[in-house]
Amino acid sequence: MKKLLHTIINWEAWPFKLIYAPITPVWLWYIMRSGAVWFFTPSNPKLTFGGMEGEPKKEMYDLLPKALYPTTFNVKPGSDFKEVLHQLNQSGIEYPLIVKPEIGGQGILLRKVDKEEELLHYHSKLPFEYIVQRMVHYPMEVSIFYIRHPLEPRGTITGFLHKIPLQVTGDGKHTLAELIQYHPKGKKRVGELHSKHKEKWDEVIPRGERYVLSHAANHNRGAHFIDLKEHIDDQLVSIFDAISHQVNDFFYGRYDIMCTNVEDLRNGKNFSILEFNGCGAEPNHFYDTGYTLAGAWREILKHWKALYKISRYNRKQGIAPWPTQKGRRFLRDAKQLQRKMKRVDASV
Repeated sequence: MKKLLHTIINWEAWPFKLIYAPITPVWLWYIMRSGAVWFFTPSNPKLTFGGMEGEPKKEMYDLLPKALYPTTFNVKPGSDFKEVLHQLNQSGIEYPLIVKPEIGGQGILLRKVDKEEELLHYHSKLPFEYIVQRMVHYPMEVSIFYIRHPLEPRGTITGFLHKIPLQVTGDGKHTLAELIQYHPKGKKRVGELHSKHKEKWDEVIPRGERYVLSHAANHNRGAHFIDLKEHIDDQLVSIFDAISHQVNDFFYGRYDIMCTNVEDLRNGKNFSILEFNGCGAEPNHFYDTGYTLAGAWREILKHWKALYKISRYNRKQGIAPWPTQKGRRFLRDAKQLQRKMKRVDASV
């Protein structure tokens, strides 16, 4: 009974579908009101499917000025590894570097690669197109949820988070396996973490050393979030107004960013955009930040309302929602690809 009560109270650990199920009728109401199953696809016209799911990362990076994101190149599946090394040399990217699938999310198949042997292993295992990206060494990762109605020159920032990836700190006494068992989130992911860190599993982590277990700072990968909403002001909004106008036709979604600190970001310096996500981005600032479940629902519904209004306006400007069958096929294919990637993720 105690365990059941803890599960009910700890709603942030519920499956995604369970959290969203009670408010699904509101989403269905927007579908009926708009007369379109994929009513949201006009929200970000330059992103495939509005950025809900399955959009290519190259599409996203091509919309950003190159100075705003890390040096990146794509690798086709089955390509000659010598060509990958040639591209690596031409790009100037050095180890350690980041690799991640061209289409994907939730941190699936995102890896930090420290040497050529690891890159070769990743390349040989992946039957999907993937991205090689310069690793950003700024100390702080944040996310910004940004919304702007197309009629308005200025937008709003509805969420601002400091994202701390899943990690443990060594004490000079316990092994990595033991530290993970003591970690409140790590102990729930032992099988997954063992497959990724088995070479270090039985090593004692030196005192004070921070050992990152997942470089994907996502809620579903065990990251911890710290609310930075007190730092949202006109100056910060103006930075992301400028970026979003440069992207052109980006009205709803979330930026994931590395930066030196909040003050530098507010002044538009010393930051790099890892990626931005369209209308499929979750307003994740209700995790770890003191929201009740009812409060989280209110936040989600507020964002859905903004998404509906933006999509409705863009539709009136001639940007039609995707046809039902086209969207169904696209979503089916995206789901199948994600399932395949999850299977590969367990072995890489």
